[in-house]
Amino acid sequence: MNSIPRETRIEAPARLHLGFLDPSASRGRRFGSVGLAIDGLSTIVNAVPYVATEVQGPMHARAAEHLALVYTHYALDTPLRMTVERAIPAHAGLGSGTQLALAVGAVALVAHRRACNAPELAALLGRARRSGIGTSLFEQGGLVVDGGHGAGTTSPPVIARLAFPDAWRVILVCDRAAEGLSGRAESAAFGALAPMPEALAARLCHTTLLGLLPAVAEQDFAAFGAALSELQRVAGDYFAAAQNGRYTSPRVGELLGWAEAHCGVSGVGQSSWGPTGFAFVESESRAADVAARLRARVGAAKGLEILVCAARNHGARLSVDDESVPARATQA
Repeated sequence: MNSIPRETRIEAPARLHLGFLDPSASRGRRFGSVGLAIDGLSTIVNAVPYVATEVQGPMHARAAEHLALVYTHYALDTPLRMTVERAIPAHAGLGSGTQLALAVGAVALVAHRRACNAPELAALLGRARRSGIGTSLFEQGGLVVDGGHGAGTTSPPVIARLAFPDAWRVILVCDRAAEGLSGRAESAAFGALAPMPEALAARLCHTTLLGLLPAVAEQDFAAFGAALSELQRVAGDYFAAAQNGRYTSPRVGELLGWAEAHCGVSGVGQSSWGPTGFAFVESESRAADVAARLRARVGAAKGLEILVCAARNHGARLSVDDESVPARATQA
């Protein structure tokens, strides 16, 4: 018991899934995806030594399942009381499942003075089966592109990572009354979709490699917005058959369409299966203005929430007995 920290705590960021590149493996590797870590929404988990292992807080049942797998796989033996202090909203397209799984696993391992390897944890806990961005953003934040799944892939490799411009902001449109696909419904949706034509996959890859990434590297907001909107139009139309339109939530789609037409926003789309939608602007002041106009348009409509977030250029943050360290520093 004396070797266990008094408290181990982690804060893991939400993420936006900005699009798949080749969901059908038209050229041999399947999926490939683009993602961005964001501030303002996160999962926080802490653990302290206790007389018996227990888990409490939001999403505690799911966290307990993850914890049991970690204890068994790594032969951990010291009981902990784990508390999920805060959780990213589930089934909203913000990466809640992966961040909860990795946060629980990381806290348990670090509390036992064991190294934490995020890709290994993700595989153990059933994450990164399609997209690898949740794992890589947990480690390092920023904007990332993963290389999808080949024949022997366990965790999709990160093939590009860039710091996102500090000044740019993302406006989230959240519909709390709707949920994106997950679990068996998500698997069924992928199985029912027609294969993406190779020309469309090539277009997405070209737009990412020679549009989106150079725009971020050169901090060219107009080019970034155009490239991201293009990715989202192609992907949204491809997935429309599975989610009844380009947007899972018609209310989110209507608001974002209005913002494009009347507020000059750019890089508009939906994160993963939604229902969370997003739009980018080039400054904090512009974000505040657009968000105010969107809130006025929403009025008294129930379940709709407008948030303004900055990107996050670092990954999860761990603290051990109040000493903060980057989560990536705990890797083997």
